[in-house]
Amino acid sequence: MGHETSRTLFTRLVSIQNWQNNKQLLLEFMEFRKEHSFFEICQKPELACEVTLMPIRRYDLDAAIIFSDILVIPQALGMIVEMKAGVGPVLPNPLTLENLHELNKDGAIDRLKYVGKAITLTRHKLEGKVPLFGFSGAPWTLMGYMIEGGGSKTLSKAKKWLYAHPEISHKLLQLLTDVIIDYLVMQVEAGAQILQIFDSNADLLNKDLYSKFCLPYLKEIRQGVCQKIQEKQLEQVPMMIKESFQVLFAKGAHYCLPEQADLGYEVLGIDWTMEPHVVKDLLKGKNVAVQGNLDPCALYAPKEELNKLVQNMINEFKSEKYIVNLGHGIYPDVSPDSLQNFIEIWDHIITK
Repeated sequence: MGHETSRTLFTRLVSIQNWQNNKQLLLEFMEFRKEHSFFEICQKPELACEVTLMPIRRYDLDAAIIFSDILVIPQALGMIVEMKAGVGPVLPNPLTLENLHELNKDGAIDRLKYVGKAITLTRHKLEGKVPLFGFSGAPWTLMGYMIEGGGSKTLSKAKKWLYAHPEISHKLLQLLTDVIIDYLVMQVEAGAQILQIFDSNADLLNKDLYSKFCLPYLKEIRQGVCQKIQEKQLEQVPMMIKESFQVLFAKGAHYCLPEQADLGYEVLGIDWTMEPHVVKDLLKGKNVAVQGNLDPCALYAPKEELNKLVQNMINEFKSEKYIVNLGHGIYPDVSPDSLQNFIEIWDHIITK
């Protein structure tokens, strides 16, 4: 990325991970959900491809993100994961110290091949219009869901493992790291051009815990993926660009932003609670781009006010390598008009 004000610097990538929860934004998806379960869509490449393309057809976005879920990894390890309406993901048999040995890493990547097939199919359908993101949850975030049995506001059960059973926690995190590396490499081989790591539960750790139980594994993922891409000479694979780059989004992990920048990821995602000038100070001299950080609730604002918020955000980051985006996913009751306003405002500002 250069330092000039252009689409090579200011790339709009509205996060679409949570669009499946927004009935107004993607009515087409809701029609799909009447006929297919959530994970059926994830596991059938032609369905995952179609849902991935829906927002690209409807909005002028700069990238597509393959339709999937971070919890396909626990599924591939043998855990049951259900998506319940109004609740979200539920793991009815959470991970315990007693059943930890039942996790089956052997063959996990083969059981995830449907994601690769969906990526390849989607790359064909996109016909080069926009690049395609692949993604994975980070080890700690996956560990949290697996132990808590779903989402949690405290992650007290998972954090108990970190304090009471650190060695076992490290073994679990290493197992997840090994699978994530192979999973991401498989996605690149299938055609993913950009990889994103979601550490959505990072905000529930302090700096000490994050440094011990997150940073080492995030670094290993970065290095492991790069090494295996090189070993496999994936630049020779048809449909692949020469090199994928990797994005790390660790929600709420402000306390470790400089340390994250040293992990080797090309882009760091930041949430809406970070002041741009603070981010710039913390990352001064670091060779890393920033993605974010508009408050998702800003989409509720009238267009005139939203315009001011987006303009201010871009002005704050304009001297940096920057990707315009929300600081997290889109909420269920955001109207399609609000998202369209955001896109139009961005276009107007960047083309002035």
